[in-house]
Amino acid sequence: MPVSLLLILLLACGVVRAETAEFASADAEQVRAQLQYYYFDAARRGDTSMFEKFIAAGYDLDSADGQGYTALILAAYHGHDALVQRLLAAGADPCAQDRRGNTALMGAIFKGELSIARRLLGARCHPDQRNGAGQTAAMYAALFQRRELLQMLAERGADLQAEDVLGNSAARLEQGEIHGQLRR
Repeated sequence: MPVSLLLILLLACGVVRAETAEFASADAEQVRAQLQYYYFDAARRGDTSMFEKFIAAGYDLDSADGQGYTALILAAYHGHDALVQRLLAAGADPCAQDRRGNTALMGAIFKGELSIARRLLGARCHPDQRNGAGQTAAMYAALFQRRELLQMLAERGADLQAEDVLGNSAARLEQGEIHGQLRR
C-alpha cells in the first residue's frame, strides 16, 4: 500500500492527527489533495460517519475547495440536514462565503432545503450578509417564494428594503418586481 494512501486511511480513522502527521514533503501535497477530495466528496454525499473521522482527526472544517465551497455550504446545498447539524455542532462557520459570496443559507434557500435553511437561520450570521452581487438571504427567500423564511429573516432584523447591485430588494422581489438579470 502506498505511504500516501496509508496516511489517508490513518487520518480518516483518527489514528493520526492532521497537524502531527509526518510524511515526505513530496507526498504532502498529494496527501492533502486526496484528503480534500474525500472531504468534499463526503460533504456532497452527506456521509456523516466519514465526517466523524475528519472531525476526530482535527481536519479544518472551514477549508474550501476551488470555488470557495466549504463542507457546510455543500451539505446545505445538497440537502444533508444531519451533516449540516453535525458540522454546526462541531464549529463549522455558518457565515462562510464561497467565491461569489454565497452562504450555506443562500444555497439552502435556492435549492428549497427549508429545514436546513431554518436550522441555519439560528446561526450567528448577520441577516443582511451579502454576496458579490449585493444579494441577501432575504432576497433569495423572496425570489423563490419562501415566505416563511422571509418572515423569519425579517424577524431576525433583515432589511427587506436593502437593494442589490441591480436595484432589487426582498420587498420588491416578493411582489414579483425584478430589475435586471439576477444571478446566483
